Amino acid sequence: MTTATGTTMLGLGAMGRALVAALLKAGHPVTVWNRTPGRAGELIERGAVEAGTVHEAVTAGGPVVVCLYDHASVRQTLTPVADALRGRTVVNLTTTTPGEARELAAWAEERGVAYLDGAIMAIPPMIGAPGAQILYSGDREVFDRYRDLFDLWAASTYDGADAGLASLFDLAILSGMYPLFSGFLQGAAMVRTAGVTAAEFAERAAPFLAAMTGSFAHTAQLVDRGDYSAPVQSLDWTITALETIARAGREQGVAPIPVDMVTALVRQQIDQGHGSEGFDRIIEGMRPA
Repeated sequence: MTTATGTTMLGLGAMGRALVAALLKAGHPVTVWNRTPGRAGELIERGAVEAGTVHEAVTAGGPVVVCLYDHASVRQTLTPVADALRGRTVVNLTTTTPGEARELAAWAEERGVAYLDGAIMAIPPMIGAPGAQILYSGDREVFDRYRDLFDLWAASTYDGADAGLASLFDLAILSGMYPLFSGFLQGAAMVRTAGVTAAEFAERAAPFLAAMTGSFAHTAQLVDRGDYSAPVQSLDWTITALETIARAGREQGVAPIPVDMVTALVRQQIDQGHGSEGFDRIIEGMRPA
């Protein structure tokens, strides 16, 4: 790898532009293409070359990095240029499901295309800065060959030959993030009814919530063992706490939707006769039947 390594970027949304900017900053030549014209202006001023067509872009040389809206848009973009991609490398950083990543990997293999799937654990302003991560899975040779380039964007982690693993880890982690944020926002909505600002609430809530994540390792041990029989607090106790939180929210005129979701999972386990067991048992209601 040298700073002369060329790269093609398909997709110039906020993330695509951030990825290109990081490459240009490091001195890499970049060819760009976007379905909607007009987004490459600033990047062109900084040295990027804009391709008029997808075919022109993917034949420019170097790895073809894809950062589009969804899986369907990736297929719609790559399928017409499949012949031009033969013998080339595609790195797909579009957010997809594990199944979609595996389907695209199989499509690529059938057409003689080296394929690496990536999952970006960052928002655009984090690209090229500490704290950003990108997970990769699929062709190990591609990961090793372009590792220096990938590290310009974020800390790079290779998760294995299964092209769906990066996406699986990404979406699994995000499945924890969104309910956490929604629960925080429910709490902020509750205290704002008493004249407390969301900023004040954040100062109070953040240390406690951060401390609670320290219990993940213990929770993981219980889940891996499948033994929830010695809880600190039982599901019978927890349902009362959750129902109290929900009543408090409604008293303040706040819809306790995040807590109602958790309550439903807890109630399911109690109704199945597991009220004396611990909260972590609710994972059993999420497992495949």
